[in-house]
Order: sequence, then structure tokens, then C-alpha cells
Amino acid sequence: MMNYKKYTRQYFMPPERCMDWADKEYVDHAPVWCSVDLRDGNQALVVPMTLQQKLDFFQMLVKIGFKEIEVGFPAASETEYEFLRALIEQNLIPDDVTVQVLTQAREHIIRKTFEALKGVKNAIVHVYNSTSLSQREQVFRKSKEEILKIAVEGAKLLQQLTDEAGADYRFEYSPESFTGTEPEYALEVCNAVLDVWKPTADRKAIINLPVTVQHSMPHVYAQQIEYVSKHLKYRENVLVSLHPHNDRGCGVADTEMGLLAGADRVEGTLFGNGERTGNVDIVTVAMNMYAQGVDPELDFSNMTEICDGYEHYTGMKVNERNPYSGALVFAAFSGSHQDAIAKGMKWIEEKHPDHWTVPYLPIDPTDVGRSYDADVIRINSQSGKGGVGYILERNYGIEMPPKMREAMGYAAKAVSDEQNKELQPAEIYQVFEEKFVGITEPYHITEVHFKQVNGITTEVTTTYKGEKKVTTANGNGRLDAISNTIKQYFGITYELSTYEEHALSHGSSSKAMAYVGITHDGKNYWGAGMDEDIIKASIHALVVAVNKLPEMTKDDNHQDDRLVSMLNYIQTNYQTVTLENMAEQFHLSEPYISKYIKDKSGKTFGEHVAHTRMKRAKTLLKNGNMTVENISYAVGYQNVEHFNRTFKKTFEMTPLQYRNLSRE
Repeated sequence: MMNYKKYTRQYFMPPERCMDWADKEYVDHAPVWCSVDLRDGNQALVVPMTLQQKLDFFQMLVKIGFKEIEVGFPAASETEYEFLRALIEQNLIPDDVTVQVLTQAREHIIRKTFEALKGVKNAIVHVYNSTSLSQREQVFRKSKEEILKIAVEGAKLLQQLTDEAGADYRFEYSPESFTGTEPEYALEVCNAVLDVWKPTADRKAIINLPVTVQHSMPHVYAQQIEYVSKHLKYRENVLVSLHPHNDRGCGVADTEMGLLAGADRVEGTLFGNGERTGNVDIVTVAMNMYAQGVDPELDFSNMTEICDGYEHYTGMKVNERNPYSGALVFAAFSGSHQDAIAKGMKWIEEKHPDHWTVPYLPIDPTDVGRSYDADVIRINSQSGKGGVGYILERNYGIEMPPKMREAMGYAAKAVSDEQNKELQPAEIYQVFEEKFVGITEPYHITEVHFKQVNGITTEVTTTYKGEKKVTTANGNGRLDAISNTIKQYFGITYELSTYEEHALSHGSSSKAMAYVGITHDGKNYWGAGMDEDIIKASIHALVVAVNKLPEMTKDDNHQDDRLVSMLNYIQTNYQTVTLENMAEQFHLSEPYISKYIKDKSGKTFGEHVAHTRMKRAKTLLKNGNMTVENISYAVGYQNVEHFNRTFKKTFEMTPLQYRNLSRE
């Protein structure tokens, strides 16, 4: 059983209320950034970086835009010393970059540090000693006065050695373990150090208030920072600096609240590397500012390159969920999230707004070098139509109808689930081809001819299970006519419910895409076709959809030639056809023809005629300006009242109601 009673709060509140920071809404300008990757980060590695790795890392930090870089603890080891000397002697430090070195407030260490600095142009000497209650009592066993004296003597030596060197080094002091120090005592020590240095406007001092160990919630640290910031001597000539670690997981929050509380500067590392749980992640803090329209003055536009460099130099890994930088932080697998992102992206493309507001994406992933298809919309068994549709549209120019997107989404999910893996864009396209383009059996159209007779008459040469047939039918348009040949050939019923087409925006600009949806027994079946000829593409799409019908797998499901011929005759002569006409045409009796059609097709002669007439009437109502009366005559009804009754019975609305609805 865990014993929580052995612990207590180890921080100290300021002696006065310090809550001005809480009135501020956000960090409105960039602080001075100081990378401590090469010191604090490096000393936390299981295998510290080699000299060359440190040199390369330094160059990467410069490229990102850091103007202050802590390069190490030169007196701590020969490697640290050699690294600083290499930077100086090889002239690797740009004129606008200041290197920072760390030293304890101990004489021999300070002197060794100054030896390492010889020849440097711009430098910050960072001196520290621990001031916390626990360190004073347990480690040093010294009084407050004795600890203060260590800080002051260290400050004096920095000033003396700088003067002797004729240099213009800047100074930084840290009351190490600040968060475990009484704020009024930490203030006393810092002011005593500042009295030694007497900072000026052109040579400002840095007072660093580190979260050496996190003891409190972030708002407590903010109050501590505000208290010290308000009461520091020479405040206009002092930069208050933050150095948060992440023991409680609040490094970023400490930093942001500390900046609101008056801090001017932040020390941290890339991706939060550092002692124990690490330093504050500067990438996250900077990008948080960026996401709210504030220039962080650091360049993370090529995040992948930075991540790769960091992992190579340190041997560490950037967590997949690390804000802004992790491999999965922009990834959306959820179908609803993908759909929202896809629609948001489309809205951005259409409206060109001044600001980024896409759902689920706090920033545009391309700003940090990520891509939408590889990093954002990710397809697995949890994905939906929106994501799959987006991938196909963005990568291949395929813009499916909404209902077809749903069917394609289910198809992709099924494959992902079966293979237990994420699908890449090429694999998604393969699913599309297999499920919606490549189904050309058992029914296949090999040749088509059209004539302008009572709408469109088509002659279709087909193969079905190896058997070749020629079928003729009439329709309102070319695709409708072909569809009628299929219905007659197989004696099946379905509705041509969806047809869409578009130029293919990817690949060959001369090609077109066609999508066909048919409805049969309340279910939708989809096909797609691609061709330079839109009619060929449309025919292919229809054939694919038809081949998915359950009836197509049955044996001997096609109509006999006689019935096909009879139905085609009705299609062609729907305006005037009678059983008497049919008897003369086929040399059979009227009763025989009536029974034959009913037995073979399941519908009466009259039902076939009425269906054809009503279908033609719908086309005329939708696309023309003929009166209802004239339309009734055009489709074969001499009595307009009879036409109206038949239309309403068939479609549950009057012809005028249908016309008005179709034109909304």
C-alpha cells in the first residue's frame, strides 16, 4: 500500500499576493531563447554525444534560429572543454550568436571556465549555487548568510576575471533549486549578486530562476516568478530567465505562466531532453505561440529534418505523440475526424480565409513540413468515408459521389481489418480499382451503336459467361438505353439512381471519370469507369455496378431472345404499341403474347407500357417546358386525366409536383 503521508509540499509561497499574471490571456511575444541541449541535454544521455555530434548539433541549433546556446560545463570534463575550444578555434560561432557556459560558484571551476573562453567574441558566463532549504540543511549544512556569501564571492570573481581578460562577457546567476527556496530569500541572494555586477542597459545581467525540481502546480511558480520580478534591483537592466524541468509533467505550463508573470527568457531543450524527466520542450512552447498567431522567432518549418537530426545526435527518440513534432500528432484515423478535416480543408480551399481554423488541426501540418496524405489522413479499420475519399481525391483526382464514398470507405476498412494494418494511398487506390473498376465479369459489353429514334435506340453486343448476344433497346439517353438492354436481357429491375462525371485532375488531363450507382431491392451498387471517351467510361461504370447484382451469379438468368425482342419492341414503340400490333409483329395471338410476357417477366404488357411512358414523361417534365397536356399526348395518352392518375399512382405525386420538385 502506498504511503502518501510520508510526503508534503516542499515549495514556499511568496510573502505577498502575486496574481497579476492571471489577468493576461496569452504570451504575446517571443522570449529570448537559450538552448541547453548541449549541456543539460547532453549530460542526461546514457551515451553522451561525441565532439563531432555536438558540433553538428550546434549548427542545427543555429539554423533553427537560437541566438543563445549553452555549450557546456567546460570545467567538468576534457570533452566539454575541447568542444568549446573547437567552436572558437574553428570560427564556428556566428557573430550574432552568443555561447553560454555553466560554472559552479567555486573559484577553481570558475578560473578553468575562463581559460576555455579565451578568444570568444560573445559569451554568457552562468554561475550558480544551490539555495533551497533541503540543500542548505542536508548537503551544505550552511546558514542563509553562508550560502549568500558563496553567491556573492562567485559573482565578484566573474567580474574580476572578465576585467582581467579585457572581455565584455555577460553574466547569469541561478539560485539553483529555486522552487524549493523561500522566495524572499532567493530575492535577497539575487539582489546581492546584482549589487556586485551593477548591470547596465547595454550589458544586462540574467537572473535565472530554475525549476530544478518541480514541487508545485504551475500557478504557484508563476507567483514566485512575479514576486521576484517585481522586487529585483536594476530590473530594467535584468533579464528574468526560466529554466523549467518536467518532474510533474508541467514544464510547458510552468514556462508559459512564468512568461505571463514577467519572465523575459527561456532555457530549454528540443523535445524536452534533459535530466530525469527532462527540461521544458522549447519546440512545444514556441509552436504554442505560433498556433496563436505570435512569431516565436524560431524556425521549425522542417520538423522532420530536425527530428531526424536530434535522434541521430542524441540516440533519443521523439515520442510519436510529442506535440507538433511526433509522427502521429496530426494523424486522424477516426472516420468522423477525417470527414471533418477533409471538409475543413475543402472550405479553406474555397474560401481562402485569413486564419487557419480546420477542425482537429491546431496548425497547418505543412507549416512544419508534414503532408496531408502521409501524416494527417491515415486509413485503418477505424477510418471512414471522409478520409478514404480525401486520399483518393488528393492523390488520384477521384471525386466519388457521397454515397459511393461511403461504400468505398467500408471496402477500405474491411481490407485494413482483414490485413490488420494501416493502408497507404497506393493500397487504397488498389482497393478502389478492385472493388469499383475491375469487375468486368460475368457480364461484359464489347460493342455499342446508337440511333436517334424516339429518344435513343442502342444496339449492344455483349458477352455473358462466354455467350455472345446482340440486344436492342430504347431510352431517354445513351446510358438509359444501354441500361434498358441489360434489364431486358436479364429480366431484372433496378433504378439508375446516380450518375456523375468529371475530368480527371491527376495523370492524363484528357481522361474522364464516370460513376454509376444503381438501386436494386433497396440496396445500392456502385461502379466507376475511366476513359478518354466519357460514354465509354460511363458504360464501363454501369457494367461494373450491374455485375455486383446478386442475380448475376445465378445460372441461366438471362431472358430468352423472344422476350428481349418483345420488350425492345415496347421500348421503341411505347407511344402507340398495342397487343394487336405485337401480334402482327411476332405472328402470335394476342392472348399468347399477353401470357408470355407476364410469365417470363413477372409484369403484364400494360405495366411494361406504362413504365416506359412514365419514365419518358419524367424526362420531359424535368428538362423541358412542355405543358402537362402536351406531355401526356407525347408519351401516348390521349386523355390527360388518365395520364395524371397513372403518374400519381406510379410516383405518389402529380406531374406538376414532380416538375417543381425536380427544379428546386
